[in-house]
Amino acid sequence: MTTALRWTRANLFSTPGNAVLTSSIVLLFVWAVPPVIDWAFLRAVWTGTSRDACVGADVGACWPYIWARAGQIIYGFYPDGERWRVDIVYALGIAGTLWLTLPNIPRKWLGAALMIFAFPVAAYVLLLGGVFGLEAVPTLHWGGLLLTLVVAVVGIAASLPLGILLALGRRSELPVIRWFSVTFIEVWRGVPMITVLFMAANMLPLFLPESLDTDKLFRALVAIAIFNAAYMAEVVRGGLQAIPRGQEEAAKALGLGYWRRMTFVVLPQALKISIPGLVNNMVSMLKDTSLISVIGFLDLLGVIQAGNTDPEWASPNTALTGYLFLAIIYWAACFSLSRYSARLERNLNVGARP
Repeated sequence: MTTALRWTRANLFSTPGNAVLTSSIVLLFVWAVPPVIDWAFLRAVWTGTSRDACVGADVGACWPYIWARAGQIIYGFYPDGERWRVDIVYALGIAGTLWLTLPNIPRKWLGAALMIFAFPVAAYVLLLGGVFGLEAVPTLHWGGLLLTLVVAVVGIAASLPLGILLALGRRSELPVIRWFSVTFIEVWRGVPMITVLFMAANMLPLFLPESLDTDKLFRALVAIAIFNAAYMAEVVRGGLQAIPRGQEEAAKALGLGYWRRMTFVVLPQALKISIPGLVNNMVSMLKDTSLISVIGFLDLLGVIQAGNTDPEWASPNTALTGYLFLAIIYWAACFSLSRYSARLERNLNVGARP
């Protein structure tokens, strides 16, 4: 018996229950996947200038619709003459991400410092403009992939440190800090995000003086960061509870203060344990960025939905093609996050036992 057959028998057909489950999954795959491939690729239309090329009984996906709207999908409604600024931000973000994630690139500490401190400033100046001779571009003109990435990156970068502080506060020996953290976490976890976004976008300005009127996107970013910080806090708290109490007591015996104990002894171990839960929250946050479309912003989902009403392309096939393309983008981003976290877990030996 070959190695492949032995592996198949041992892992897929080892018991009658496993055999039934494996057969069911194979049958479901055979039933569902071929028609999707046939519609999306084999019968798809790849060239054309309007909906006329995509109308017909035997016509599949309408990919010319995606090519025609590629500018809005990537840049939103950013002015054509200023899109080079978005390209620079994309390039800097990709370069920094590769620097931090590829294993053979040296000086990770420098890359992390640049991505934490320099990149946000450069992205803010380039995207918003109004200084150094750059034309000011209001956030209402942002959209598509640009807006989705801004919301996701800012939400993740802001919610994680806030979540760590809340987790530490929930374990604090000071009652005021502990009860404040508990109340904060439970309140924000008890309301849906869409309600939080509506409050931040429409209700909050009513309670602020006119002199404190802030940008609508800024309010949405703050709401998303605070909302997700409550979930991050619970994940980090689980990691903190998994650390043996002797670790902190040993650090205290060495004369380390509270923040040094947390920074150098407890938190590194807790965050390593919390990687699966943290990445799960990040994946959920990335997908939840589509909710900002309900408060008037055209992110990836908003751009696709707006394109469905374009009379030049409006048809059932173009709408389905747009949603399929959107699903592929979200799946690729979430799958990449998941695979990187799995590699990080292996490198850090998460869950390993001596």
